[in-house]
Amino acid sequence: MSRYINFLKKALSGEEIDYTTITIRSAVLLLAIPMMLEMAMESVFALVDLYFVGHLKESGYAIQTVGLTESVLSVMYSIAIGMSMAATAMVARRVGEKNPEQASRSAAQVLLVSFIVTFILSLLGVIYAKEILLLMGSRPEAAEYGEEFTRIMMGSSVIIMLLFLINGIFRGAGNAAIAMKSLWIANIANIILCPVLIKGIGPVPAMGLTGAALATTIGRSIGVIYQLYHLLIADTQIRIRLNYFKPKLDLIKTIIKIATPGIFQFVIASCSWIFLAQLVATTGGENASAGYQTALRLMMFFMLPAWGLSNAASTLVGQNMGAGEIMRAEQSVMKTVKYNVIFMITVSLIFVLMGDFLVGFFTQEKEIKDFATNALHIMSIGFIFYGIGMVMINAFNGAGDTWTPTWVNLCGFWLFQIPLAYVLSKYFEMGPKGVFISIPVAEALITIVAFILFKRGQWKKVKI
Repeated sequence: MSRYINFLKKALSGEEIDYTTITIRSAVLLLAIPMMLEMAMESVFALVDLYFVGHLKESGYAIQTVGLTESVLSVMYSIAIGMSMAATAMVARRVGEKNPEQASRSAAQVLLVSFIVTFILSLLGVIYAKEILLLMGSRPEAAEYGEEFTRIMMGSSVIIMLLFLINGIFRGAGNAAIAMKSLWIANIANIILCPVLIKGIGPVPAMGLTGAALATTIGRSIGVIYQLYHLLIADTQIRIRLNYFKPKLDLIKTIIKIATPGIFQFVIASCSWIFLAQLVATTGGENASAGYQTALRLMMFFMLPAWGLSNAASTLVGQNMGAGEIMRAEQSVMKTVKYNVIFMITVSLIFVLMGDFLVGFFTQEKEIKDFATNALHIMSIGFIFYGIGMVMINAFNGAGDTWTPTWVNLCGFWLFQIPLAYVLSKYFEMGPKGVFISIPVAEALITIVAFILFKRGQWKKVKI
């Protein structure tokens, strides 16, 4: 027991380790533990907001607004994740080559490019907040109710981008503990501020749904301040100096080359989820939409830790390729697959046995609960495939081969999942249930194709 406790302490300490020389099992677990906890904290943001807004007087409008706004923000997340992919791949490769200064310069250039792009999109989101909700299928009165929430959340996109991107830099360097701690700090602040700003305590007036947006934005901002301290001031392996932000065209070209398909990769997936959310709202109404969004929040609470575990594959592939250990990179991926499958089997059982109980924690409205429970039971069928697919995608991205998963996502989501969801929900008149069924079916197909392509090994030849 003491050996396991010491191992856990080591994983959470932030100690800098050469992951290309220790055992593969230790390397995967030392990275996976803080990465899983980091992603669990990211999912807590959505669940905390959902819990408090689910108990507001107009909970149907509130839950729908949070869900639809998050669906649109997923496009922003896609940009942040795509850029963080480039950061992780480039930083990991340079760290594997034992060149921390070049890793730091690469990180600075990614931050520069990302900030400019996200700022422009954030500004558009602030201006057209209400129109965005209406476009997503919200009724005029619901859009009016949630406009301020959406405006604040869209305006905080730059903070979201920084939180994702800087954590991607630390993950690439193998320092997943700092990434984890930044989200712990952000979440603690959010949990404290949510009841204060939503319900009002003492001199603070009750702000309702707007308070939830402010709490989340402030919490994330505190987490970013912690990240910037370790990136700019603290004595860590990756330390950015101000002169590193001077534009370097060669680095920017490499960043764009890796990040562009990475962004498309997640925009493709995110836009498909937006389409599915809109399809549920139009075929099932407000309660179906609220139920679906509740199910997605619960699903992501458990899926994000699995994504965190799969992130270990990205770092290990990048660092081992930088060190010239190609076989070890592949073995690291397969070891990560094993652990992720075990985790996802456990999650599937939880949803099958406790789905109704978990949904009831967030809403007591019967029709919303029925839709949410039904969605959970159906979507959980594909969890094993989700677990494998995540690792495959992160393995490609860690190698710098961001085009392969992009094409896989395009075909899987837009040429298969969306047409299937539309046919089942509209043509066969299954409504929201048809949308729910299309999700695990499409994920299974995507995973099978990605695994076959991974085994072919073209990713081993990528140079960055």
